[in-house]
Amino acid sequence: MELPWLGEHCSERTCKQLDFLPLKCNACGEVFCKDHIRYDDHKCTSAYKKNVQVPVCPLCNTPIPVQKGEIPDIVVGAHIDKDCKYNPAQQKQKIFTNKCLKPGCKRKEMMKVVCEQCGGSFCIKHRHPLDHDCKGSSQPISKA
Repeated sequence: MELPWLGEHCSERTCKQLDFLPLKCNACGEVFCKDHIRYDDHKCTSAYKKNVQVPVCPLCNTPIPVQKGEIPDIVVGAHIDKDCKYNPAQQKQKIFTNKCLKPGCKRKEMMKVVCEQCGGSFCIKHRHPLDHDCKGSSQPISKA
């Protein structure tokens, strides 16, 4: 048995489905079924009020505020010309800069691994005093 007094009809002119759980568009205020609630699905003319997207600078990845009525591409272009903090040299900075001091080893580490006895900087493989023939301390070194 149909209950026509319950629910509402979808406002989409091609649908008009009777929906017992209708959804109200938060931009235009009209009622739609689940298939037409998205802005694009019912071609909402008020979507610009709610569907706000902030463009991001492709170089420095910072959000660029755009005022109402401005074209995002022009605002981002102006940011790139004037305020962009992009530094191409920063992209090419080397991460592995701490070279191992063990003769013959060419490995580099991101962080300094300093020997407590001699104070030299070594790679992970040669970090222990026995592994780099440490001459820094006169105390006997054990393998334990």
